[in-house]
Amino acid sequence: MPPYRPPAIARALAHRNYRLFFGGQSVSLIGTWITRTATAWLVYRLTGSAMLLGVVGFAGQIPTLILAPFTGVLVDRWNRQRILVATQILSMVQSLALAILALAGVITVAEVIALQLLQGIINAFDTPARQAFVVNMVEDRNDLPNAIALNSTMVNGSRIIGPSIGGLLIAGFGEGWCFMVDAISYLAVIASLFAMRLDRDVPGPFDTHLLEELRDGFRYVSAFLPIRTVLLLLALVSTMGMPYTVLMPAVAREILHGGPHTYGFLLTASGMGAMVGALYLASRTSVVGLERAIAAAACTFGAGLIAFALSHTLWLSLLVLPIAGAGMMITMASTNTFLQTIVEERLRGRVMAFYAMAFLGTAPIGSLLAGIVADQWGVPTTIVIGGAMCVAGGIAFGLWLPRFRALVLPIYIARGVLPDPQAHGAAGG
Repeated sequence: MPPYRPPAIARALAHRNYRLFFGGQSVSLIGTWITRTATAWLVYRLTGSAMLLGVVGFAGQIPTLILAPFTGVLVDRWNRQRILVATQILSMVQSLALAILALAGVITVAEVIALQLLQGIINAFDTPARQAFVVNMVEDRNDLPNAIALNSTMVNGSRIIGPSIGGLLIAGFGEGWCFMVDAISYLAVIASLFAMRLDRDVPGPFDTHLLEELRDGFRYVSAFLPIRTVLLLLALVSTMGMPYTVLMPAVAREILHGGPHTYGFLLTASGMGAMVGALYLASRTSVVGLERAIAAAACTFGAGLIAFALSHTLWLSLLVLPIAGAGMMITMASTNTFLQTIVEERLRGRVMAFYAMAFLGTAPIGSLLAGIVADQWGVPTTIVIGGAMCVAGGIAFGLWLPRFRALVLPIYIARGVLPDPQAHGAAGG
């Protein structure tokens, strides 16, 4: 039987281990988005408070900001496959606890916050391990950018399907069954991880102290300007822009005068735009020129948020949200691809931990600030401010691109991304 040959846009699926992960994770992520939809709706139904939506988002993501530098060192030291098996089992238990409390009718916001905090601790290990593990599943490094783009496609495919299912389940059966479906969905990714055949996962042994390795990772990230700059832009976009998802229940209920179906439609529209952005990245054959895409995408994300905040009708909101979703996805996934391409292998886990801090770890600060500002000045004003900051960050990054390219070009040549004779002609993207 001939080996499986996927189309070029999905060429990373030719690798058996990645194919297993893609299938299992696709099922699990749908469950994750069902739970995210149900959690936000549950909190807003119980409290009617935009600020508490921000608090819940803060609790779920702040552990990544605090713990990721340390967990990144451990990801470089430990078996990444085993880390992921452990995090998926613990996440399943967390969702099961939410389901039991919700189905029993005794769940409180305090319990939701506590369980979100637990999930945040789990994610502080899971996110850098998941990002660094991609290179273990894809034997041909030329397929690495496509694998990262397919990961983004997978995440955003689940963003389209999950909220829609979540909205239907909430309306028909309540939030508890959303959490139960999520708990069951983790079995798929756990099974896929056990089915993989991997030669070796950890580059050890390590004879240095954990704190010394932590300092090495921080020095590497902070000293090299291209890495530092893309992470700072991603942190700005995540802090100022991403809280719009936390405020979405308030938009659906108070501004658009809808219910859980409306909320699900809004999340789905954003996810559809993100899916288009991910497919665009999957269709690219080279990382060259991604820096330009990052700058343009940050501006696009911010402009989409401003238009969404100014909309007071569902149809207009559903038209502009895909623009915001595509902008955010291209910013996030392009940054991921860029980092994975240029990072030194021995520091991969630590660099991806800083990526997790920039993308997920800063979001709780933004969620908390957005909740407070929304209570004082209103949800639309809060989203407009965040969108304007994203546009400003994208413009500033764009102005720095000539220096950025000059520093990255030698690495692209050394890694074989660009042949030396054609480097200057290809660098323009």
